Amino acid sequence: MSYDPPRPAGRLLLTPEDKDAPARVRRLRRLGLGEHAEPAFDAFANRLAEVAAVPYAMVNFIDENRQFFAGLHTPDGSGASILPPAADTGDGTVPEGGRYMARDYGFCPYVVVRRRALVLEDVCDYPRFAGNPVVDEIGVRSYLGAPLIDHTGIALGTICVVDVEPRPWGKAGLETIKTLAAELVERIERREASGGF
Repeated sequence: MSYDPPRPAGRLLLTPEDKDAPARVRRLRRLGLGEHAEPAFDAFANRLAEVAAVPYAMVNFIDENRQFFAGLHTPDGSGASILPPAADTGDGTVPEGGRYMARDYGFCPYVVVRRRALVLEDVCDYPRFAGNPVVDEIGVRSYLGAPLIDHTGIALGTICVVDVEPRPWGKAGLETIKTLAAELVERIERREASGGF
């Protein structure tokens, strides 16, 4: 993965087509991921936030229609201040304390489809990303995320850090998020091998 900031495209970000979603969903189900919050993922999100000195950090698994923050760090610990309206769950409830988010919100779906880290020091510099609902509804101004690609080659989701102010992530930030993503994938694979996290 290289430092490859997106270029201004002069249009809004459209949620990218995700041809790997069915295989990802099958893999996530086999791993038992993407439907329940886990203390280990929350602890990892807390570590991400501490390392990056940001108010928000997530471990995010993505299916065909929505994102699930299995690990979530927010300033108040509730998640309520970062998450927009949840994706439709079919029964009118918001499961897991609002940890679901529609797939067309945020930048993680782009990272998963692209299979590369994404550095947005100021999302407003990129019209393609500045039009995303998280910018106006939540106040997201900077984003740094990396895909979680396991040994099968499937991008299971992402880890990311977010700030409400522009951040000069630079190459150091990129290398850090990629290293932490690789560490979490290794932990997930050890969990699979041993039957526990």
